[in-house]
Amino acid sequence: MKRSTTSILTAALAATALTLSACSSDSKAAGADAAAEKQDAVEIGITQIVSHTSLDAAREGFKKALAENGYVEGENVTYDEQNAQGDQATATSIANKFASDGKDLVLAIATPTAQAAAQAITDIPILITAVTEPAEAGLVDSWEAPGGNITGTSDLNAVEEQLSLVKELAPDAKTVGVVYSSGEVNSQVQVDLAEAAAKKLGLTLKLTTITASGEVQQAANSLDVDAFYVPTDNNVVSALDALVQVAEAKQVPVIVGEGDSVANGGVATYGFDYEQLGYQTGLMAVKILKDGADPAEMAIEKPTDLQLYLNPAAAERMGVTIPQKLLDSADVVVKE
Repeated sequence: MKRSTTSILTAALAATALTLSACSSDSKAAGADAAAEKQDAVEIGITQIVSHTSLDAAREGFKKALAENGYVEGENVTYDEQNAQGDQATATSIANKFASDGKDLVLAIATPTAQAAAQAITDIPILITAVTEPAEAGLVDSWEAPGGNITGTSDLNAVEEQLSLVKELAPDAKTVGVVYSSGEVNSQVQVDLAEAAAKKLGLTLKLTTITASGEVQQAANSLDVDAFYVPTDNNVVSALDALVQVAEAKQVPVIVGEGDSVANGGVATYGFDYEQLGYQTGLMAVKILKDGADPAEMAIEKPTDLQLYLNPAAAERMGVTIPQKLLDSADVVVKE
């Protein structure tokens, strides 16, 4: 039986309507997916006080952790990376810009930039890393319960264990020189710890302060000592070569505060991997971004893997012989 022209036309119109409806639904679904994808994209500001190996490694470790947890640079995460080049006023300017930009999260590397970020940013999560004493620096209420928009990782180092290396490398040593920045809270914390440790070890610290990395060589030259100890002071570490040159001329060992400084000319330390510290911080960022974790309730974390780093070539240049027993127990021996 033949269908009427009217019936055929009606059926065609109905089919077209269904097709358009399906297309409209697909379009809406695609739009929703795109919106969700756009909503998931984040912009992270990274502020760093100065460039040196450890801080750079912490930054890269942070980004690696996010990449391994689905935050791919150029796809759903954008990094705005800024360096204050050792200038506190610049660090403050960077922090203010991040605040006005409305970043989704800020990473502050080292104490001075963390303090600048804390002053400028109150409604955006801030992750800190390579900060020695966040409570003493006024960044958090306590290590266990930060209480605000800031949490992260500390690089508080094993000062007493590090100073004990002076006695192993230079058994007759009586005095240890420390050059540090007068304006860095993290450095003062380490100097206080070093003074307490020195008393236990029968050592006397000779201290001199600087305000910029360009003053390191002159400050080190002014100290008549049997060894040098370099805490994780950003100005001093960024000019470590200058202090090492002085130590080589004086023929005394340089004990440093972290492993990268051993690779860069120090003789020894008990330290940890700063890339891993940054990675640890990145995992905390993932919890905030993905799971909605509250920085106020996330305890400050510390590295747990302490290792012995030695640089025999640096020791030789400083007229120091590393005992075989120490070499045998080293976790990392730098090959130059």
